[in-house]
Amino acid sequence: NSFVARTNTCGELRSAHVGQTVTLYGWVQYQRQGLFLVLRDFQGLTQIIIPQDAAHSHVKELLSNAPVESVVRVTGIVSPRPLGQENPKMPTGDIEVKAETAEILNSCKKLPFEIKDFIKKSEALRMQYRYLDLRSFRLQSILRLRSRMVMRMREYLCNLHGFVDVETPTLFKRTPGGAKEFLVPSREVGKFYSLPQSPQQFKQLLMVGGLDRYFQVARCYRDEGSRPDRQPEFTQIDIEMSFVDQAGIQRLIEGLLQHSWPEERALIMTPFPSMTYEEALAEYGTDKPDTRFGMKIMDISDVLRGSDIHFVQSALSYPHGSIKAVCIPQGVRYLRNKDLESLKESAKSQFNQEIMEIIRRPDGSLKSLLTKFLGEKEQSELIQALSMQEDDVVLLAAGEHKQVCSALGALRLFSASLLEAAGLALRDPTAFHFLWVVDFPLFLPKAENPTELVSAHHPFTAPHPSDASLLYSDPTKVRSQHYDLVLNGSEVGGGSIRIHSAEQQRFVLEKVLKEDSEVLSHLIEALEFGAPPHGGIALGLDRLISLIVDAPSIRDVIAFPKSFRGRDLMGNAPDYVTPEELEPYHIQVSWPLEEKEAKKN
Repeated sequence: NSFVARTNTCGELRSAHVGQTVTLYGWVQYQRQGLFLVLRDFQGLTQIIIPQDAAHSHVKELLSNAPVESVVRVTGIVSPRPLGQENPKMPTGDIEVKAETAEILNSCKKLPFEIKDFIKKSEALRMQYRYLDLRSFRLQSILRLRSRMVMRMREYLCNLHGFVDVETPTLFKRTPGGAKEFLVPSREVGKFYSLPQSPQQFKQLLMVGGLDRYFQVARCYRDEGSRPDRQPEFTQIDIEMSFVDQAGIQRLIEGLLQHSWPEERALIMTPFPSMTYEEALAEYGTDKPDTRFGMKIMDISDVLRGSDIHFVQSALSYPHGSIKAVCIPQGVRYLRNKDLESLKESAKSQFNQEIMEIIRRPDGSLKSLLTKFLGEKEQSELIQALSMQEDDVVLLAAGEHKQVCSALGALRLFSASLLEAAGLALRDPTAFHFLWVVDFPLFLPKAENPTELVSAHHPFTAPHPSDASLLYSDPTKVRSQHYDLVLNGSEVGGGSIRIHSAEQQRFVLEKVLKEDSEVLSHLIEALEFGAPPHGGIALGLDRLISLIVDAPSIRDVIAFPKSFRGRDLMGNAPDYVTPEELEPYHIQVSWPLEEKEAKKN
């Protein structure tokens, strides 16, 4: 209560304060029949008794007529609640404040929705009136938890491990590769700034500058359009170190998260387990596995290799062909026929992958279109390989390894959601399973032209030391020194050891990626002036917090988020500007005809 006029907050009064005269400020949560009201501030609730005697008639009239959510000041005496009227659900439930004087500081007009967590309101309405939504206890607690975590991260990095907090520019130039960047016009004809998708180049340049250890709570920008659960501007904990290897970065982040982890959440154990990219894809069908539950992908190619099944033999005849399966425990009991059809249709529409189901009946026999092609011995081997129990359902896929794994990985998650919706608990929302995924490929084929390559992470990632020679002979086989941090099936961080050789960086840009290295001439030149070996990582703060508090969307952990389409519904941004405002930037807007007419009207 330092620096302010109140004596106490609305959440701190207890029986020990009985008899004291206090002054409280807050919002009217609700008022009942002119007898009492509940006052709310950021810390909690206090019951205010409205005086009924003639001497305080003006106070009674004022408080009885104060609209809900009006801001008031109340001065009164703390009293114990009458016996039997205590409220154990309220921290202040043993006391009440008998009002002596009061003042309405600001009256509230009719609300667009009630400020109560249990009242459902549309997300669009919540975002339009975000300043009202921020008054809810849930959003208040989330933002305060976020603040505490960031403060403890600063403490760990700066005070305990000698990191330097440096702000890097927001106006910069285009970076080749990666996400699409927002452009900002300048007063120079035809020249634009870019908003950086991360401080990547600057943090590397800080290492060249000898800063040794850098961190920043960085604002980042990506023009990714209408992507679900993404934001055009977001926050990351950005870190870079000199003279470090992959293991050093991983230990740093594990210590950082342990130090800043909220005390009210389940403890996290270190070191975090680690898995290669190839292992993650083979067992979970994704590079961000949710390891809170089993249902791993199993390779049954050897079991079916000797069969006469045409599609099996066809798949296995290809260089990377395989037969894989996922076993859904108690699938017969929890999944309906339409659920199984949905799973198969999902694999077909998303991955162009056919799926065959196998069911183990209560008598132990198998029910499937496959069984007529399999003898008893082969069926028994299949049951053993898949560890099938009674009423289990197996989803089987045949084809190219990566496609099959990706399809079954998606079905694994879809099946888990269906099982949970039917009442089977699989993924504990209070558990936190961290995982390092390592040994990613350094390059991937371009989606639109598979003969060309793109960086799997970004063009500054160093090759794996064991694969360095392959960079010049067969770059498609090179593993990277990139590492992702995964939590409960979501990527919450990613980083790498960087290229610190100007010659190697130029080769990657020009010869492998076919990019114009001139765009990065400043960075390449810096690497020629004695750049130390260095590496780093960035943690996605919004995603991390949303997983910790089990929020349905990252929009629920950001004070003023953008909508699904990247709009600010409260301030109506982006908005039109006049031709006169655009003139200094040498820009003219070419309007589609229908929009011209709409603006006229």
